[in-house]
Amino acid sequence: MASPRALSLYQATQSVSEEDRVAGHMPLVRRLAYHLVSRLPASVDVDDLIQVGMMGLMEAARSFDASAGVQFETFASQRIRGAMLDELRNADWLPRQARRNMREIENALRKLEQTHGRPPAESEIAGAMGVPLAEYQQMLSEARGHQLVHYEDFEQDDENDQLDQYAVDHNANPAEILTDSSFRQTLIAGIEALPEREKLLMALYYDEELNLKEIGAVLGVTESRVCQLHSQAVARLRTKLKDWTSK
Repeated sequence: MASPRALSLYQATQSVSEEDRVAGHMPLVRRLAYHLVSRLPASVDVDDLIQVGMMGLMEAARSFDASAGVQFETFASQRIRGAMLDELRNADWLPRQARRNMREIENALRKLEQTHGRPPAESEIAGAMGVPLAEYQQMLSEARGHQLVHYEDFEQDDENDQLDQYAVDHNANPAEILTDSSFRQTLIAGIEALPEREKLLMALYYDEELNLKEIGAVLGVTESRVCQLHSQAVARLRTKLKDWTSK
Protein backbone atom coordinates (compact mmCIF):
# COMPACT_ATOMS: atom_id res chain seq x y z
CA MET A 1 0.00 0.00 0.00
CA ALA A 2 1.37 3.43 -0.92
CA SER A 3 2.46 5.71 1.90
CA PRO A 4 0.52 8.97 2.53
CA ARG A 5 3.50 10.98 1.24
CA ALA A 6 3.75 8.94 -1.97
CA LEU A 7 0.00 9.25 -2.48
CA SER A 8 0.20 13.01 -1.95
CA LEU A 9 3.03 13.37 -4.47
CA TYR A 10 1.14 11.28 -7.01
CA GLN A 11 -2.03 13.35 -6.60
CA ALA A 12 -0.03 16.57 -6.95
CA THR A 13 1.52 15.29 -10.17
CA GLN A 14 -1.86 14.27 -11.52
CA SER A 15 -3.28 17.70 -10.81
CA VAL A 16 -0.77 19.48 -13.06
CA SER A 17 -2.56 20.66 -16.18
CA GLU A 18 -1.34 20.26 -19.74
CA GLU A 19 -0.93 24.03 -19.96
CA ASP A 20 1.24 24.09 -16.83
CA ARG A 21 3.45 21.31 -18.15
CA VAL A 22 3.93 23.09 -21.48
CA ALA A 23 4.63 26.45 -19.86
CA GLY A 24 7.05 24.96 -17.37
CA HIS A 25 9.07 23.06 -19.97
CA MET A 26 9.44 25.64 -22.74
CA PRO A 27 13.09 26.25 -21.72
CA LEU A 28 13.68 22.50 -22.24
CA VAL A 29 12.61 22.86 -25.88
CA ARG A 30 15.04 25.72 -26.45
CA ARG A 31 17.88 23.86 -24.73
CA LEU A 32 17.38 20.76 -26.85
CA ALA A 33 17.05 22.81 -30.03
CA TYR A 34 20.28 24.74 -29.49
CA HIS A 35 22.13 21.58 -28.53
CA LEU A 36 20.98 19.88 -31.73
CA VAL A 37 21.55 22.81 -34.07
CA SER A 38 25.17 23.12 -32.95
CA ARG A 39 25.80 19.85 -34.79
CA LEU A 40 24.01 20.84 -37.99
CA PRO A 41 24.75 23.00 -41.04
CA ALA A 42 24.22 26.76 -40.77
CA SER A 43 21.24 26.42 -43.12
CA VAL A 44 19.18 24.83 -40.33
CA ASP A 45 17.10 27.48 -38.54
CA VAL A 46 17.00 26.97 -34.78
CA ASP A 47 13.60 28.71 -34.62
CA ASP A 48 12.17 26.01 -36.89
CA LEU A 49 13.46 23.36 -34.51
CA ILE A 50 11.98 25.20 -31.55
CA GLN A 51 8.62 25.40 -33.29
CA VAL A 52 8.40 21.68 -34.04
CA GLY A 53 9.85 20.96 -30.59
CA MET A 54 6.96 22.89 -29.03
CA MET A 55 4.57 20.70 -30.97
CA GLY A 56 6.35 17.66 -29.55
CA LEU A 57 6.07 19.14 -26.05
CA MET A 58 2.34 19.75 -26.43
CA GLU A 59 1.84 16.20 -27.68
CA ALA A 60 3.83 14.92 -24.70
CA ALA A 61 1.69 16.94 -22.31
CA ARG A 62 -1.50 15.50 -23.85
CA SER A 63 -0.37 11.89 -23.76
CA PHE A 64 1.63 11.82 -20.50
CA ASP A 65 0.53 9.22 -17.96
CA ALA A 66 1.87 10.07 -14.51
CA SER A 67 1.01 6.60 -13.23
CA ALA A 68 3.59 5.05 -15.59
CA GLY A 69 6.39 5.97 -13.18
CA VAL A 70 8.33 8.13 -15.64
CA GLN A 71 9.22 11.75 -15.00
CA PHE A 72 7.53 14.14 -17.39
CA GLU A 73 10.81 15.82 -18.39
CA THR A 74 12.26 12.46 -19.47
CA PHE A 75 9.12 11.58 -21.39
CA ALA A 76 8.87 15.03 -22.98
CA SER A 77 12.55 15.11 -23.97
CA GLN A 78 12.07 11.98 -26.07
CA ARG A 79 9.00 13.41 -27.80
CA ILE A 80 10.67 16.78 -28.40
CA ARG A 81 13.83 15.26 -29.88
CA GLY A 82 11.72 12.91 -31.98
CA ALA A 83 9.71 15.80 -33.42
CA MET A 84 12.88 17.72 -34.26
CA LEU A 85 14.55 14.73 -35.91
CA ASP A 86 11.43 13.95 -37.93
CA GLU A 87 11.43 17.54 -39.20
CA LEU A 88 15.09 17.31 -40.18
CA ARG A 89 14.54 14.04 -42.04
CA ASN A 90 11.52 15.42 -43.87
CA ALA A 91 13.37 18.63 -44.77
CA ASP A 92 16.43 16.76 -46.13
CA TRP A 93 18.55 19.33 -44.28
CA LEU A 94 21.88 18.28 -45.76
CA PRO A 95 22.02 19.35 -49.43
CA ARG A 96 22.40 16.56 -51.96
CA GLN A 97 25.63 18.10 -53.29
CA ALA A 98 27.11 17.98 -49.79
CA ARG A 99 26.15 14.31 -49.54
CA ARG A 100 27.75 13.61 -52.92
CA ASN A 101 30.90 15.44 -51.85
CA MET A 102 31.12 13.36 -48.69
CA ARG A 103 30.72 10.15 -50.67
CA GLU A 104 33.61 11.24 -52.91
CA ILE A 105 35.71 12.08 -49.85
CA GLU A 106 34.96 8.69 -48.31
CA ASN A 107 35.89 6.91 -51.55
CA ALA A 108 39.19 8.81 -51.73
CA LEU A 109 39.89 8.04 -48.07
CA ARG A 110 39.25 4.35 -48.57
CA LYS A 111 41.54 4.07 -51.59
CA LEU A 112 44.36 6.02 -49.93
CA GLU A 113 44.16 3.98 -46.73
CA GLN A 114 44.30 0.76 -48.74
CA THR A 115 47.31 2.07 -50.67
CA HIS A 116 49.32 3.55 -47.80
CA GLY A 117 48.06 1.54 -44.82
CA ARG A 118 47.58 4.69 -42.72
CA PRO A 119 45.18 7.62 -42.37
CA PRO A 120 45.89 10.00 -45.28
CA ALA A 121 46.60 13.69 -44.72
CA GLU A 122 44.23 16.38 -45.95
CA SER A 123 46.54 17.35 -48.79
CA GLU A 124 46.64 13.73 -49.95
CA ILE A 125 42.86 13.46 -49.92
CA ALA A 126 42.48 16.71 -51.85
CA GLY A 127 45.10 15.53 -54.36
CA ALA A 128 43.32 12.20 -54.88
CA MET A 129 40.08 14.08 -55.53
CA GLY A 130 41.81 16.48 -57.93
CA VAL A 131 40.76 19.62 -56.06
CA PRO A 132 42.75 22.37 -54.27
CA LEU A 133 43.15 21.95 -50.53
CA ALA A 134 41.00 25.02 -49.84
CA GLU A 135 38.15 23.56 -51.92
CA TYR A 136 38.41 20.25 -50.09
CA GLN A 137 38.23 22.03 -46.74
CA GLN A 138 35.19 23.98 -47.95
CA MET A 139 33.50 20.66 -48.75
CA LEU A 140 34.14 19.56 -45.19
CA SER A 141 32.63 22.80 -43.84
CA GLU A 142 29.51 22.40 -45.97
CA ALA A 143 29.05 18.84 -44.70
CA ARG A 144 28.71 20.00 -41.07
CA GLY A 145 26.30 17.65 -39.35
CA HIS A 146 27.05 14.70 -41.63
CA GLN A 147 26.13 11.68 -39.54
CA LEU A 148 28.16 8.60 -38.76
CA VAL A 149 25.40 6.26 -39.92
CA HIS A 150 22.41 7.31 -42.02
CA TYR A 151 19.24 5.32 -42.57
CA GLU A 152 20.08 5.76 -46.25
CA ASP A 153 23.10 3.50 -45.72
CA PHE A 154 20.66 0.60 -45.70
CA GLU A 155 19.18 1.50 -49.09
CA GLN A 156 20.16 -0.26 -52.29
CA ASP A 157 20.15 2.98 -54.29
CA ASP A 158 18.66 6.47 -54.22
CA GLU A 159 15.32 5.27 -55.54
CA ASN A 160 14.85 2.27 -53.26
CA ASP A 161 13.95 3.40 -49.76
CA GLN A 162 14.23 0.45 -47.41
CA LEU A 163 12.61 2.49 -44.65
CA ASP A 164 9.28 1.97 -46.39
CA GLN A 165 9.72 -1.75 -45.89
CA TYR A 166 10.59 -1.28 -42.23
CA ALA A 167 7.56 0.96 -41.74
CA VAL A 168 5.22 -1.85 -42.78
CA ASP A 169 6.61 -4.17 -40.12
CA HIS A 170 6.08 -2.56 -36.72
CA ASN A 171 8.35 -5.15 -35.11
CA ALA A 172 11.31 -4.19 -37.30
CA ASN A 173 13.53 -1.32 -36.25
CA PRO A 174 16.66 -0.43 -38.25
CA ALA A 175 17.96 1.57 -35.29
CA GLU A 176 18.37 -1.68 -33.36
CA ILE A 177 21.17 -2.58 -35.74
CA LEU A 178 23.20 0.23 -34.20
CA THR A 179 23.43 -1.73 -30.94
CA ASP A 180 25.12 -4.66 -32.70
CA SER A 181 28.33 -5.63 -30.92
CA SER A 182 30.26 -5.92 -34.19
CA PHE A 183 29.33 -2.31 -34.99
CA ARG A 184 30.59 -1.13 -31.61
CA GLN A 185 33.87 -3.01 -31.97
CA THR A 186 34.41 -1.68 -35.49
CA LEU A 187 33.64 1.84 -34.33
CA ILE A 188 36.03 1.60 -31.37
CA ALA A 189 38.79 0.35 -33.66
CA GLY A 190 38.06 3.16 -36.11
CA ILE A 191 38.29 5.81 -33.40
CA GLU A 192 41.60 4.37 -32.18
CA ALA A 193 42.96 4.62 -35.72
CA LEU A 194 42.10 8.32 -36.08
CA PRO A 195 44.91 10.88 -36.14
CA GLU A 196 45.56 12.12 -32.60
CA ARG A 197 44.02 15.55 -33.06
CA GLU A 198 40.82 14.14 -34.55
CA LYS A 199 40.65 11.49 -31.82
CA LEU A 200 40.90 14.22 -29.18
CA LEU A 201 38.25 16.28 -30.97
CA MET A 202 35.80 13.38 -30.96
CA ALA A 203 36.43 12.75 -27.27
CA LEU A 204 35.87 16.41 -26.40
CA TYR A 205 32.73 16.60 -28.55
CA TYR A 206 30.97 13.38 -27.64
CA ASP A 207 32.39 12.42 -24.23
CA GLU A 208 32.96 15.83 -22.66
CA GLU A 209 30.13 17.48 -24.68
CA LEU A 210 32.13 20.63 -25.40
CA ASN A 211 30.80 22.86 -28.16
CA LEU A 212 32.78 23.73 -31.27
CA LYS A 213 34.02 27.05 -29.88
CA GLU A 214 35.28 25.39 -26.69
CA ILE A 215 37.01 22.65 -28.66
CA GLY A 216 38.64 25.29 -30.84
CA ALA A 217 40.07 26.92 -27.72
CA VAL A 218 41.51 23.58 -26.59
CA LEU A 219 43.02 22.76 -29.98
CA GLY A 220 44.12 26.31 -30.74
CA VAL A 221 42.12 26.57 -33.97
CA THR A 222 39.02 28.41 -35.16
CA GLU A 223 35.49 27.10 -34.75
CA SER A 224 35.18 26.62 -38.51
CA ARG A 225 38.38 24.55 -38.48
CA VAL A 226 36.93 22.34 -35.74
CA CYS A 227 33.90 21.84 -37.97
CA GLN A 228 36.14 20.73 -40.85
CA LEU A 229 38.11 18.32 -38.67
CA HIS A 230 34.91 16.84 -37.27
CA SER A 231 33.50 16.22 -40.75
CA GLN A 232 36.79 14.62 -41.77
CA ALA A 233 36.83 12.37 -38.68
CA VAL A 234 33.28 11.26 -39.41
CA ALA A 235 34.25 10.49 -43.02
CA ARG A 236 37.20 8.40 -41.80
CA LEU A 237 34.94 6.46 -39.45
CA ARG A 238 32.32 5.90 -42.12
CA THR A 239 34.94 4.30 -44.37
CA LYS A 240 35.72 1.88 -41.52
CA LEU A 241 32.03 1.05 -41.22
CA LYS A 242 31.39 0.73 -44.96
CA ASP A 243 31.49 -3.07 -44.99
CA TRP A 244 29.29 -3.19 -41.91
CA THR A 245 26.57 -0.91 -43.33
CA SER A 246 26.52 -2.82 -46.62
CA LYS A 247 25.76 -6.19 -44.98
